[in-house]
Amino acid sequence: MRRPLALFLAFATLFAGPAQAESTTHLLGADHPALAFVDGLPAYRPQERVTGTLRIWGHGSFKRDFMGQLLATWIAEFAKHQPEVKFENRMYGTASAIGSLYSGTGDIAILGEEISPAALRAFRRAKGYDPTGIEVANGSVDVNFYDYAHMIFVHRDNPIKGLTLKQLDAIFGEEGRRGGGQVRRWGQLGLGEAWRDAAIIPYGWKTDVDFGLFFRERVLEDSHRWNGAMREYEHQQRPDGTQYDHGQRIVDALATDRTGIAISNIRYKHPDVRALPLAWDAKGPFVDATPETLIDRSYPLIRIIPAYVDVPPGQKMDPAQREFLRFLLSREGQRILIDHSGYLPLSARTLTHELGKVK
Repeated sequence: MRRPLALFLAFATLFAGPAQAESTTHLLGADHPALAFVDGLPAYRPQERVTGTLRIWGHGSFKRDFMGQLLATWIAEFAKHQPEVKFENRMYGTASAIGSLYSGTGDIAILGEEISPAALRAFRRAKGYDPTGIEVANGSVDVNFYDYAHMIFVHRDNPIKGLTLKQLDAIFGEEGRRGGGQVRRWGQLGLGEAWRDAAIIPYGWKTDVDFGLFFRERVLEDSHRWNGAMREYEHQQRPDGTQYDHGQRIVDALATDRTGIAISNIRYKHPDVRALPLAWDAKGPFVDATPETLIDRSYPLIRIIPAYVDVPPGQKMDPAQREFLRFLLSREGQRILIDHSGYLPLSARTLTHELGKVK
């Protein structure tokens, strides 16, 4: 498996071009060399023939069927191996997915992002235990609707070279749960001369929406107390009816502020700002968000795409659920993933770990 993975990473930068604002697929083409890694994965081999109906809820809406083509292709290929399994798809949104499990109306929930604390609490209250989560994909670098990575930007004049999660917590948070205290001036991060006493002005998403909740969980260690100077942005409708995306508003605002720092994504790039390399801790490595660093999880602000099922403690997963999840983690499932979505495949290590949970 080492040679296909190496080939995949060698060509990973080919993914990194800017996405269209409303792109909903990320088709690579059957001859793309990055598929070498996925094509080297073990093929799906049924452990047993299964029957029944799988009711799948998850990422999507009545207006945009984000996962429609991906899910339909998964099901069509799975049917070649397990023809007696039927499907009912209700992709009405991530917010409804976990509720379908504890209400008994769904069998598999495929989320468009990490499970929210509220959804997890609701499941626990209803069932008395946690749902079983299986990671099935990595989020994208910059493709809209496919959970693009969070990135940290500074003004192009800012000389800082990179930041750790501890430093980000100290900048964007109040409590410093990672042990870094508060950082409010650039001199506290080692910048001298004109930058030493300059106040750090943070820009970002609305802190109570999904994007803000992810950053709070990943960086602030679930602290609700953000830096009081935080400037929050949400989508805005222009007079002509078009949408001024929150990520673009954040980057545009930062472009006029030499001492600012912002959370956004490279799809909203601006010539007067630059993205910083990030690291989990001071030991590094400090890396940019690329397909390679998202797949190997060396980039800290990656998004994860999970599927959830309800498996009571001490019991085994339903056979049809187990076989479909095994298929998603197979060569065929991961190949379909990158052929029919903007998501990135899992690494060999992650696939092995997740397959160990499908029992």
